[in-house]
Amino acid sequence: MGDEQFLSQDSAVLTILKTSEEVNQLKDVDTILDKILYESRKFANADAGSIFLVEKDRLIFSYVQNDTLFKKETANAALYQNFGIPINEQSIVGYVAKTRQSLVIDDAYELDPILPFSFNKSFDEKSGFRTTSMLTIPLIAQESRLVGVMQLINAKNDMGKVGPFSSEAKIYIPLFCNNASVAIERGIMNRELILRMMQMAELRDPTETGAHVQRVGAYCAEIYGTWASRRGHSAKEIKRARDNLRLAAMMHDVGKVGISDSILKKPAKLTDEEFDAMKWHTVYGARLFKNETSELDRMSREIALCHHEKWQGRGYPGVVTPDVWSDDAKLGEPINGEDIPLAARICAVADVYDALASPRSYKDPFPDEKCLGILESDAGTHFDPEIVEVFVEIFDVIKAIRDKYVEATKK
Repeated sequence: MGDEQFLSQDSAVLTILKTSEEVNQLKDVDTILDKILYESRKFANADAGSIFLVEKDRLIFSYVQNDTLFKKETANAALYQNFGIPINEQSIVGYVAKTRQSLVIDDAYELDPILPFSFNKSFDEKSGFRTTSMLTIPLIAQESRLVGVMQLINAKNDMGKVGPFSSEAKIYIPLFCNNASVAIERGIMNRELILRMMQMAELRDPTETGAHVQRVGAYCAEIYGTWASRRGHSAKEIKRARDNLRLAAMMHDVGKVGISDSILKKPAKLTDEEFDAMKWHTVYGARLFKNETSELDRMSREIALCHHEKWQGRGYPGVVTPDVWSDDAKLGEPINGEDIPLAARICAVADVYDALASPRSYKDPFPDEKCLGILESDAGTHFDPEIVEVFVEIFDVIKAIRDKYVEATKK
């Protein structure tokens, strides 16, 4: 073995270790999947790829990237497709999940018909994309738990021509996936912990469902991504902020656990006195994040406290004096404009939209035109007008998110 090959191996291993460390700093499962898929594609120079996660006896489509079809760093409705594939030998990803062995295909259209699995051409036929080479890898975490399957598509050579995956990709990407699978499992656990926390809030307030908070979290992440791209923020900065924002937004109303059932579950309009009591859920939520240990804690506190503030004022809780931690705290003058933290301004739009678009005991879901009309009419008064502008711009993605995270009773 020559010195150049030794150097190549050392470089590959160092890249895997460095990237694994970066992945382990992420918290939300979607950000983790994005990073793992991007870095794997970069190493293999693959044009596209997707990740499926295990849910019971199925593989659920969970993330996709495609340089040919999708623009980079922009909101993408394809991320929120809602379908699953059985874990069996009939499909390529199902076969890899079933056997737990990586599978390399040089040309998906030239598969031997005696193989148990086959290539589904429907996506290519609908999109005009041409799938050729494929590298499909099981994602196996600790204690041999299968968490999903990653599939890379269309490796390219230095001239940009699609061909087979290199021997280095076949060796090192599965090695990277062994480390990354643990991070995926941790990201799933992080989201599950938040959903369990919100189930406690749901016991108090029936509108705080798991589907609602997942929608609001995803809306916020996509709104922020487009907003930050407009300003030329780096891809790394955007991904880091999205990672925290999605989880923080899911906890926007966690403080409702401190509000009386007689108020939360009242079917009629609240009295002025009851509404004044309801305002305190913002303070109660912020207090849960007093011991700030991370950016996620800071953002969670800002959203919980400020997502009911309004762009032109007249929101709540306003400036809390002497501070939110004091037993004798008092709600004060509303804050407005850019004094409201960006994350809270984004969450305000996402939360109100979801309330408008969702059924309630007192109303049916509003149609899209009415929802957008309300948001646009309140832009500049209730909402940051630029956030509303971004929301409307990516409304196809918003609808895809809404359709992915439906209430359990709607399934």
